[in-house]
Amino acid sequence: MNIVKLILFVLFVTFVTSCSKFNKLVKSTDINKKMEAGIEFYKKKDYYKAATLLDEVVPLLKGKEEGEKAQYYQAMTYYDDKQYVMSGYYFKEFYEAYPRSDKAEQCYFMYAKSMYNDSPQYNLDQESTTGALVGLQAFANRFPESKYMEEANKLTQEINAKLELKDYENTKLYYKIRNYKSAVIALGNFMEKYPESHYNEELKYLKFIAQYDLAKRSIEGKKKKDRYLDAMEFYLEFIDKYPNSKLKKDAESYYELCMKEVKKIDKQTT
Repeated sequence: MNIVKLILFVLFVTFVTSCSKFNKLVKSTDINKKMEAGIEFYKKKDYYKAATLLDEVVPLLKGKEEGEKAQYYQAMTYYDDKQYVMSGYYFKEFYEAYPRSDKAEQCYFMYAKSMYNDSPQYNLDQESTTGALVGLQAFANRFPESKYMEEANKLTQEINAKLELKDYENTKLYYKIRNYKSAVIALGNFMEKYPESHYNEELKYLKFIAQYDLAKRSIEGKKKKDRYLDAMEFYLEFIDKYPNSKLKKDAESYYELCMKEVKKIDKQTT
């Protein structure tokens, strides 16, 4: 028990001493001393203390030689503390303030990467996701030979996949709520936007089914027949594109229903 108490006492004294030293640094008027201390706190992963000191000195060092170093570590502090909105802001500020710096390339990339890390799940608002995509594309245009390009390309692919998934889910929503006319349009738009998407087999089938359901709900007459004929055309497009689809059997059964309905309408109108 005495040993435990001794250890706790030493830790307490260390903590109090550390806080006392930090408070003295905060009150200090020595800007360079604060900057170096902030960098040391960053290296020790004490991001709160690092940010406190660096946030104070960066505005005071603008235009000075030390300003570049302080601003770089300020951005890195927020990034490693997973405060990506703030790190993105400070990385962008760094690049704009020091475009000729040997760290400009890295900070431009880290600006886009910060927005990527701030990107939410696909079913939420994707403003930061699209912002990251724009940033990564701008980075690739600005630094096409960069050592960060491999990672930038990987992040770009992941972002595109997320945006595609969001569009995929939004497109299917029209069918789920039984808005079949809008579903047919939205499904067609998706496949036009993503011609190589692995979702297209399902969506091409769903477009056919949506058109069938639209025809089924239509009033009797020429319009109803035309919609069934359009559905049959969508079926042929689906089978032509995916002849071995696992959805082929279901599609065929709906196609047969379409033919029966067209024949029925023809009999009624003759």
